[in-house]
Amino acid sequence: MSHVKAGGTSKNNHKSPGDRLGVKLFGGEKVRTGQVIVRQVGESKIAGDGTFISRNFTIHAAKDGVVGFKQRSIRRYTGKKVRRTEVVVE
Repeated sequence: MSHVKAGGTSKNNHKSPGDRLGVKLFGGEKVRTGQVIVRQVGESKIAGDGTFISRNFTIHAAKDGVVGFKQRSIRRYTGKKVRRTEVVVE
């Protein structure tokens, strides 16, 4: 009989790179039009004045200026109020 005993399976063999998410420009830094300020999955931070949000939830600068962050309370569809960080360019 020429066969080999069964080997186990490996669960930690995925070699995909990271998504490079996070805040790219912090409060007080200068920004140019179109520059990426935040890369995120979902809308954990919301776009405020001077910014816009793209299809993959990336927040970009809509004008030249200085980046700022504010805490804002927003109402969800269920009526629940949650705190979100608002990204602004002034």
